[in-house]
Amino acid sequence: MKAYFNQYTLIFKRPGGTSRGVLRTKPTYFIYLEKDGFTTVGECNLFKGLSADDTDDYENKLQQVCDAINRGEKVKWEDLRAYPSIQFGLEQAQLSLKNKSQEILFTSDFTKSQRGIKINGLIWMGSLDFMVQQVKEKLENQFSCIKIKIGTNWEEEKLVLKDLRKQFSKEVLELRVDANGAFSFEESRLILKELADLDIHSIEQPIKQGNWDEMAKLCRETPVPIALDEELIGIFEMDRKKELINHIKPQYIILKPALIGGFKGSQEWINLVEKENIGWWITSALESNIGLNAIAQFTATLDNQMPQGLGTGSLFTNNIESRLEVRGEKLWFKS
Repeated sequence: MKAYFNQYTLIFKRPGGTSRGVLRTKPTYFIYLEKDGFTTVGECNLFKGLSADDTDDYENKLQQVCDAINRGEKVKWEDLRAYPSIQFGLEQAQLSLKNKSQEILFTSDFTKSQRGIKINGLIWMGSLDFMVQQVKEKLENQFSCIKIKIGTNWEEEKLVLKDLRKQFSKEVLELRVDANGAFSFEESRLILKELADLDIHSIEQPIKQGNWDEMAKLCRETPVPIALDEELIGIFEMDRKKELINHIKPQYIILKPALIGGFKGSQEWINLVEKENIGWWITSALESNIGLNAIAQFTATLDNQMPQGLGTGSLFTNNIESRLEVRGEKLWFKS
């Protein structure tokens, strides 16, 4: 078997605003496995500034993995726990090789084009007019769940949420917000009350990751369900995962396979939180269509009826062609 990798830079159609800054490009890596004349590819989606494996030796590690495969050695998932995006990419390439298909990794009604996956519409930060414009587009496309990134200008963002709630009840439109850790503990306590008044479904990561005691207190007192997102990044071992969940006791967790060890890493978290009656959903992390296709197929096998966060394939000018298609509020695998 032969293995090699390359880097690829995705270019946004329009800049994407988050509380961490404005994104114009997004680098990613592809790892290739070649055997008996068949080549497969997996996406090692390194997210600069966010991934736990965003280190100076990342490309060296990728090369070491390829060199080991080229020597005929078996690279174990467990040995790559500190490199979740490489785990993710290698899982994809290996599944493709096993199935002798680059397109089908997990067979389900989704890959048979018989069922779509309900997704949320994502609203990026920006001016009030820009955010309102995005909301209108999502509503025109019949989305019943919208996620709005907040944390840059809360007063303006609150106006958007208030306007939406005036027009649509929580039974008609589910509203989620994502703070990306933008608020302080004291700010969060006030904002959570305001979000409750607006019948918000949930808030992702209100404060910065790593503040377990403060996050636990927020989760105990909150009138709005809290979902852990960035908090899961860099938590590699099962004992540490259990410690996090038992300490914070969140209402939800959000799984980004590229940031938490791929499909196997995601399944570890799911098995853990379901025992505690904690909810979860899966979200992409600005992958190309290679990674998004893999995440969508994995998600379809789990039969989670909540809206998932998988609609990012149309963000880039130079994305890879795929059979994924958003129709209405569902992601479909075209026949």
